[in-house]
Amino acid sequence: MIIERTKQEVIIRLSGSINIDDLQDMIDLLEYKEIATKSNATQKDVDSLVKSIKKGRWAKTKSKLPE
Repeated sequence: MIIERTKQEVIIRLSGSINIDDLQDMIDLLEYKEIATKSNATQKDVDSLVKSIKKGRWAKTKSKLPE
């Protein structure tokens, strides 16, 4: 593995034999961390968003259940 830092980015070179699914999981985590550092959202904002998403998801699931 080779890690190189330029003025604007970090370049990571890996062996071609690395598991692509594992690599995608790591990239998703790094992307999340990069986005989170730019966010002005508070924990209260996040909690509110999660609550509204869960509520909407339950309503959709409930409507698909057999009566």
